[in-house]
Amino acid sequence: MSQRGRSLLASRADEYDFDPEAVAVADEDVLGLLEPAVQEWWVDQFGEFVPGNGGFFTPPQRGAIPLIHEEQNSLICAPTGSGKTLASFTAIINELFHRDRESPDGLDNSVYCLYVSPLKSLANDIHRNLTEPLDGIADIAAERGETIDIRHAIRHGDTSSADRQKMLDETPHILNTTPETLAILLNSPKFKEKLRTVEYVVVDEIHSLAENKRGTHLSVSLERLEDLAESSPTRIGCSATVEPLDTVAEYLVGCEDGDPRDYEIVDTRFVRDFDLELECPTDDLIRTPRSEVQSRFYDRLHELVAAHTNTLVFTNTRSGAERVLHNLREGFDDIDETNSGCHHGSLSKERRQEIESKLKAGELQVVTTSTSLELGIDMPHIDLVVQVGSPKSVASLLQRVGRAGHQLGQTVEGRVIALDRDELVECAVMLKKAEEGFVDRVFVPENTFDVAAQHVYGMAINEIRPESEIRETLRRAYPYRNFSDDDFEHLFRYLTADYDGLEDKNVYAKVWRDTNDPPDGEHHYPEYPVGEPLVGKRGRMARVIYMTNIGTIPDSFTCDVVTRGSNEWVGTLDEGYLDTLEKGDVFVLGGDNFAYRYRRGSKVYVDRTAQRPTVPSWFSERLPLSYDLGREISSFQAEITERLQSGGQPAVRVWLRDFPLDENSVRAITRMFDEQLRYAGPDSVSTPDRLVVEEELDRETYRRHFYVHCTFGRQFNDGLSRLLAYHAARRTNANVQVAVADNGFSLSMPLNRKIDLAGILRDLDPDTVVEDLRAALGGTDLLKRYFRINATRSLMILKRYKGYEKSAAQQQVSSEMLLSFAQGLDDFAVMEETYREILEDKLNLAAIEDAVSAIAAGEMEVVDQQVSTPTPRAFGLATLMASDVVLAEDESAALRAFHDRVLDEIGEDDVELDVS
Repeated sequence: MSQRGRSLLASRADEYDFDPEAVAVADEDVLGLLEPAVQEWWVDQFGEFVPGNGGFFTPPQRGAIPLIHEEQNSLICAPTGSGKTLASFTAIINELFHRDRESPDGLDNSVYCLYVSPLKSLANDIHRNLTEPLDGIADIAAERGETIDIRHAIRHGDTSSADRQKMLDETPHILNTTPETLAILLNSPKFKEKLRTVEYVVVDEIHSLAENKRGTHLSVSLERLEDLAESSPTRIGCSATVEPLDTVAEYLVGCEDGDPRDYEIVDTRFVRDFDLELECPTDDLIRTPRSEVQSRFYDRLHELVAAHTNTLVFTNTRSGAERVLHNLREGFDDIDETNSGCHHGSLSKERRQEIESKLKAGELQVVTTSTSLELGIDMPHIDLVVQVGSPKSVASLLQRVGRAGHQLGQTVEGRVIALDRDELVECAVMLKKAEEGFVDRVFVPENTFDVAAQHVYGMAINEIRPESEIRETLRRAYPYRNFSDDDFEHLFRYLTADYDGLEDKNVYAKVWRDTNDPPDGEHHYPEYPVGEPLVGKRGRMARVIYMTNIGTIPDSFTCDVVTRGSNEWVGTLDEGYLDTLEKGDVFVLGGDNFAYRYRRGSKVYVDRTAQRPTVPSWFSERLPLSYDLGREISSFQAEITERLQSGGQPAVRVWLRDFPLDENSVRAITRMFDEQLRYAGPDSVSTPDRLVVEEELDRETYRRHFYVHCTFGRQFNDGLSRLLAYHAARRTNANVQVAVADNGFSLSMPLNRKIDLAGILRDLDPDTVVEDLRAALGGTDLLKRYFRINATRSLMILKRYKGYEKSAAQQQVSSEMLLSFAQGLDDFAVMEETYREILEDKLNLAAIEDAVSAIAAGEMEVVDQQVSTPTPRAFGLATLMASDVVLAEDESAALRAFHDRVLDEIGEDDVELDVS
């Protein structure tokens, strides 16, 4: 082997700028696992990178190929561009090539490998990682007089019926698909037979699946495939930087007899070199005029673009991506329609594909995007990523910045530019933690009733089977490993419509559940013992209903906004935005202010108002700060407070200069915390063991404002704010307005309603948090929306039936008619799942319960302060109501006013005179 590897390198010596005989090679044994034609293709493609990789393979490839060769379940975790997907395909191609060559009849006309990706747009990735290797290896084999016939194809929801039929006649040996299509294939009478030979399953981008219900759905599909296949398929997961690895690996492999199946982890998350830095256009984001901040930002962005070949700019909203591109084109003559573009989910498929193909070819100097280019296409020419504002998690930062330097050995260059004081702190901590190898955890949804309902229905449609088999299959999937007998009873009560009045609401039984009759009984199945509990489908249309309605991605819609009384149409709102609105909240639409009153179906009823907005228009678009990063920010705040107390500003600046920050960022962060401590003292800063409630009496607007400082992530803040608002409203009989941010939240009520909010927080009972939060959700649009989503996922409401398609707005109308009925049923699975999803997945119930328990045990203190004007760390909370784009100048003016008051209080005109 060793000689063959060397000779392959030597035969191409004139192509390299190194001596093949002298270079160190650490992995000739891995190359030796490959068939000769595969070896030759590999050296042809990657021989030039041998010195940089220390061998023929990158670290993830070096670890993965032997494991796949040994048919061991494996999670391959490595940065974007390090070759993990190619490693999976190469090892599998090699095994299939060997089998095709050794067998007289070649490979069977069936599927041997399933490649599952969350993305429909697989073509670019498949071309690079599968088509090119297959074609290249086939050409080399042909020169040797050998023939390779390994077929592959893509199958997803847009695949034509003609192509689907062709796959039955001439079946791909490697089938590339999505989680939703795999579930359909498992219930396809003909094609599921083609899956019995599957020996490998590759789950790509597994980090983006494990944390949501698409991944939950896939995990059960993999167990159903386990039941169907002739042998247990080898499972390979490919992931970008993710944590915790064991959890993601156990999610991938599932359970057997209650324990995780065996697996190996290839952990090469930190094999790339990163050049990251946080920049800020000024060291004073309050007093520097907004126009000046913007001008400096665009000058710097243009400077970065001009110094690089291809730059990818991430923003936190789609509108932000459009705005940045527009301003670059308007402000700089060398950037125009020919060398720049924008890419996000609201653009047409054709426009996105055009941008993708130009990116791949290196024809665009700069592209702006929101989240749509985090995954998927190969962008080999990108040499810089600029992130505008905070991406809200270290994992997201690494995923985005990892799009640069898309070859191992290249340094990943990323610049984060902060234009907001709160995000400046957030990004500083994020970049430091990224340098230290910290990654936010993935949280896997567990025991979801809606996904379970789909799969139990699908299993019953395929064949009558013992109930014990269904239970076993479901519990083998990692998210259902703790699905209890009571959970199954609730699930089957729903699926059999075992509730009085349910069928009167046109919600019919989907399965029957009974014991096997004696031989003379109406329902006797001789293959099962008499008395064996069995489950089967109900209804002649069951298969059609299932195949046309399954999946977990919810439909969404826009709501018409009309004024009460006059019924005047004033515009539209995305329904996701309504999750943030409570009665009385004020928002901006079309330049006017409106007070939200209520929603009926797809109509939102409002009143015109002169009041200031309480919820900004961009709120629903932005990603939430992760819980783990929030905890790290809390620890940072504790440390910077201690350093300021012991060494003052100079000591803090010295410390911060060890962070990947520019000097403006160092000085701006130092100044903000110094002002905070001088104005309100060290106890005004929230830390891992301290929450702060500051109260301001705003006599001008006759409002009492509470600013609650806690940086445990926006989901935590969303949940805790609802809990406190619920108790405050009950005690004051007042409408409590809530505004939620990443570093805390604000509650506001009329000035004549006096309440001890810190006392309420201290008195919260850990044992009643769930009950209270459920009560707080009653009647909210959040509850209505998620009930509709879960009713649709549970097939309680059908999106498609007998050729009729029900829009998301129509689904909402149907769900609102069912909601009150469902709330009156005991342990109704769809209702329970709605509460579970909101509380656990959206509001971070577990973290709230931990915090409330810590407060009750005296392990976390609650500090309350009354202030005449908001403290510097509360400026963002206090101006949240004014942070709509329309009110940008108002926000700047408010910030300057707050700042002036703080400076007056601490007796300084210019806080920072020390230039050290």
